[in-house]
Amino acid sequence: MLTDFVKRLFNGRPPDYETAKDLARTEDVGARRRLAKRTDTRPELLYYLAADPSVDVRREIAGNRATPRQADLLLARDADTGVRVDLAEKIGRLAPELSGDERDAICRLTWQVLDILAADQMVRVRRILSEALKKITTIPPALIRRLAEDVELAVAAPVLEYSPLLSEEDLCGLIERGLTPGANAAIARRLSVGGGLAEAIVAQHDIEATAALLANHSAQIREETLDRILDRAPAVERWHAPLVERPLLPTSAVRRIASFVANGLLAVLQKRTDLDAETVAALLGAVEARLAREASEDASESARQAPGAPVETPETKAGRLHAAGRLNEPCLAMALDKGEHEFVQAGLTLRSELPSGMVRRVIQAQNAKGVTALAWKADLSMRFAMQLQMRLARIPPRNMLVARDGTEYPLSPKECEWQLELFESLGQRAGAGG
Repeated sequence: MLTDFVKRLFNGRPPDYETAKDLARTEDVGARRRLAKRTDTRPELLYYLAADPSVDVRREIAGNRATPRQADLLLARDADTGVRVDLAEKIGRLAPELSGDERDAICRLTWQVLDILAADQMVRVRRILSEALKKITTIPPALIRRLAEDVELAVAAPVLEYSPLLSEEDLCGLIERGLTPGANAAIARRLSVGGGLAEAIVAQHDIEATAALLANHSAQIREETLDRILDRAPAVERWHAPLVERPLLPTSAVRRIASFVANGLLAVLQKRTDLDAETVAALLGAVEARLAREASEDASESARQAPGAPVETPETKAGRLHAAGRLNEPCLAMALDKGEHEFVQAGLTLRSELPSGMVRRVIQAQNAKGVTALAWKADLSMRFAMQLQMRLARIPPRNMLVARDGTEYPLSPKECEWQLELFESLGQRAGAGG
């Protein structure tokens, strides 16, 4: 049963200090909880209640904007997830207000609380923090970068998509070092995406990220970057609609798009009213050329499927394209997009002129240096070597070799040769042992 002074407290009148001290020590959890909720409770009592045995009391302290930061530091390590969630929500609301030299001490304590919460083991706590801080400019950039590199997309995505504290240089560096799956698409959706950042996104051969980039009409995509997208686009249906709807398409791009999109999208392209006369003429020519090509391909396909015709294996297909000079990086990239791993492996064998068994061993070993050396031997770019590491050899991002200065191989030609010789010797030992 509540005493008279407790009743007075919760009739709206603040208690005197001695009464409040008694309330902080009472066995009545409800009374302590109500005291913890008041913004006019003295800071030292709020600090005292931050160690209260009742989770409900500690949650009230965590959500109370009057709680001193020293108490928040204790609560940031609280064993109860609910306490830390309430704290993260409160600190996120307070962060925009904490700036100015006169409040440096409070700011420093707040940043300490944020650092602890950003490393919290519970995804929910980190996600709430990321959502709260994604548009704020008055917090340390290092904290935002930490959230951006989080292994959970729900944590990384808000700051990657919205934070003004991440420069294009920061974002390019994060992309090259490797982010959690889905994070590149969050970057591609940013309100401002410059040409350099767009190029970095496309270079990752990330289908969803490139689709998001194409759908982002405020993103600046250089013509050479768009050409690289179009090299792979015929095999990636996910890109077709955003390509057709992309504003300010160059004439050459319209011609190429018309050569592969489905008839429904082709009709959408033909109905666009923002194309100049030259582009319209190019579009009509591309449509005519496509109809002729499709008729020829139908005839060739019928011949291949005729009774008794040989089945084309991945190795046979690779050999045919290699002989025609078409087994290039865009061809292998398209195959990788479609999951045609046996064809990609056959292509690497032909381009590198290495034994097929050795190429298979390099890939199966999940060795970043070995796969990089193989890509070098096959005369492929380092950016594509990163895709081979991640998508063909299934090497985790943290173990991958990344491009130096964005494009250069991190291994010298001598180091690449040494790596390949190592795998060759391992194969010889295995053969001798067998």
